[in-house]
Amino acid sequence: MPDDGRRSPTWPSGASRVVGVIGDPISHSLSPLLHNAAFDALGLDWVSVAFTVPAGAAAAALTGMRALGLAGLSVTMPHKEDAFDAVDHASAVARRLRAVNCVTLRDGALTGDSTDGAGFLGALQRATGFEADGRRCLVLGAGGAARAVVLALAEAGAAEVVVVNRTPARAEVAAALAGAMGRVGSTSDVAGADLVVQATPVGMAARAGSDGEALLLDPDALHPGQVVADLVYLPLETPILRAAAARGATPVGGLGMLVHQAALALELWTGRAVPVEAMWAAARARLGDRR
Repeated sequence: MPDDGRRSPTWPSGASRVVGVIGDPISHSLSPLLHNAAFDALGLDWVSVAFTVPAGAAAAALTGMRALGLAGLSVTMPHKEDAFDAVDHASAVARRLRAVNCVTLRDGALTGDSTDGAGFLGALQRATGFEADGRRCLVLGAGGAARAVVLALAEAGAAEVVVVNRTPARAEVAAALAGAMGRVGSTSDVAGADLVVQATPVGMAARAGSDGEALLLDPDALHPGQVVADLVYLPLETPILRAAAARGATPVGGLGMLVHQAALALELWTGRAVPVEAMWAAARARLGDRR
């Protein structure tokens, strides 16, 4: 729709298509900003909002989605596994992960997908040109986001995907997603990796102005020629990214994964090619990132 229509006091209207994001907490989420920036660029009469949904209520939220005719929902913590159980259909990737971060309503049916892994690869390629094919990769963490990255790297042809986690049993589950290329490792494997992915929440502690918890690896194991990615996007610069830059490795923050996974979700909902650069511009403007 024309830009002046989206600024009208009568917008959104009963004709506007509605999408959103569910989670708890959710007030910090940039997803509505990203979605609405894309709708602005596409001229679509769609609007995105955030819904606080407490733990255990994902199935009820998806029932409401169907009843209200919401075109799509992004799903974040703590609902990804419960949402998988509540959808009518799931993509092959979602079935492997048994988790969804994106739900689409079409013809009365709810379809779940996971765009996290593909979003991570897209962001990595945009930032550095890195291709996983034939490369040695190490993932710190074994939670939902980590598992999505492990699977994506394996499916992109990584020569090896090493999972390092404080709980060995969880590391084994994550590494198994990579099949023959996956194994459980330790921080001693960091120096031999082409790509190091920090997929735990540890970097979020730096928002308060300090590095918070100790790094999960020896920073001196990082070196030139490596790409070091952190899935945390707030703060923009985390302890591991500072350590990587100081030692000549290439740091990649988590904002890109957020933008690219959101763009993939929008493509599923709208059937349209999504203006990723408009979403990037909106995110950077909100966060004050002028890089």
